[in-house]
Amino acid sequence: MLSDRIKSLRIKSGISQAELARKLNVTRSSINAWESGLSTPTTQYIVKFAKIFHVSSDYILGIENKMSINLDNFDEDEINIIYELVEYFDSKKKK
Repeated sequence: MLSDRIKSLRIKSGISQAELARKLNVTRSSINAWESGLSTPTTQYIVKFAKIFHVSSDYILGIENKMSINLDNFDEDEINIIYELVEYFDSKKKK
């Protein structure tokens, strides 16, 4: 469900409702309503959520369940670190 996905991503990112509201230029009550399922964010905000949380819009909407990370906002050094971490964790799982 969209509301659960938004709340989960916010909590995993360590962002408060107030902080997320500031990033989106909306009220905290809007964030609360979206997370509670009382209202639904527009497509414009779905795209903004995807950029803030570095995931695809499809993941936020629940179209795909496997989280993929959008690397567009990272520089080359940061991307290399991310790949190294993924390889490290993959190798630990294979042992």
